[in-house]
Amino acid sequence: MTFHVWCVRGAARTLLLGLLGGIALTGCSWFGGKAKPAWVVGVSTEYLSAQYLLGEGQSASKSAATDQAYAAVARIFKAEVAAQAKDWESYLLIECRGAANAERRLTLETITNVSTDKVLENVKVLDAWYDASKGLHHVLVGMHRGQGETALMEKMRELDRTIESDLTEARQKADKLTKVRSLRRAARNVVMREAYNADLRVIRPSGQGSPSLYHVNDLVNELDQFLATNFVLAVEVTGDHAEPIQRSLTEGLIREGLYVAHRTANGDGRAPELLVRGTVRIWPIVVGDPQFKYVRWCSDFEVVESGSQRVVGALSRGGKEGHLSDREATAKALRVIQQEFSSDLAKAIASHVFGEAPLPDSKALSAGCPRDSLPAAPVPATPRSF
Repeated sequence: MTFHVWCVRGAARTLLLGLLGGIALTGCSWFGGKAKPAWVVGVSTEYLSAQYLLGEGQSASKSAATDQAYAAVARIFKAEVAAQAKDWESYLLIECRGAANAERRLTLETITNVSTDKVLENVKVLDAWYDASKGLHHVLVGMHRGQGETALMEKMRELDRTIESDLTEARQKADKLTKVRSLRRAARNVVMREAYNADLRVIRPSGQGSPSLYHVNDLVNELDQFLATNFVLAVEVTGDHAEPIQRSLTEGLIREGLYVAHRTANGDGRAPELLVRGTVRIWPIVVGDPQFKYVRWCSDFEVVESGSQRVVGALSRGGKEGHLSDREATAKALRVIQQEFSSDLAKAIASHVFGEAPLPDSKALSAGCPRDSLPAAPVPATPRSF
């Protein structure tokens, strides 16, 4: 930038020099710092929206401004993924059958975060500027749409291969447990692929995605139908308060997406695939507390293959509960067994069936209940399922 200054006297010269100094400071950013980039005011010829997906942040610290910019991009993807949630309702229901809406939202949030985190791997800091007059850092981050699309398409192709492999295994293998686990994986991967496809619609300027060959609802219904007709469970509980505890465990298994027969064999006479059997004991103990009465409870459960009678896993647990009377302490222990232990046991069994985690080995567990005779705990005044 070149200026020609002719001889100017007095106040006129002072005014002219002041104007030139202001121009120099704002246009050429003398004394440190570059000129305000065009993207700060929302216009940029360098980072066109047709080529980049952009996010901007501003804060007193550069790191905070960078975080804000990344968050701005993430919100775009999360909003699009959340908008597709209605198409995955059957999957969310089987993931959290009978559970509160909060748990289904948590499942959806997990899916959203996994896909968005993968997409954000392609987002980079493009530019930064410090506004000295306001003490603010401005940070611009963005994703090159072409590069982001290429990375997403590769992830989706990888998921397509995995889904095809799982479905081939599910429909060709005779083993029922293998079929259940393969269908479950396929349904989960279709949901994840659809989340990536929602991200792809954001990245592409056209807003067009690349839909899967399979629908989530179809796979979930196929799995649900197979479980209902070919993989029912039976529950047998003995010991203290067996009936309400058995009912709570049955309800917990149903919430986890499993089917439970009311008898040892289901309606057409076939034995259930798995038998969940166990015993629960509750008995009073002396602690020496003048204010409270205490009871101890124990449980021993095992999961058995009905055909081979092989024990595939076991779970033992116990605890101590106190209250103002023996009867109230017993009622409190019963609530703990029904609400907490039954839920934990049901989740462990479902994780085994769906191939997510093995059951504890029965040989590695010590018995939860003593083998000698125990005094009977008083019956609660109004025994019921909690």
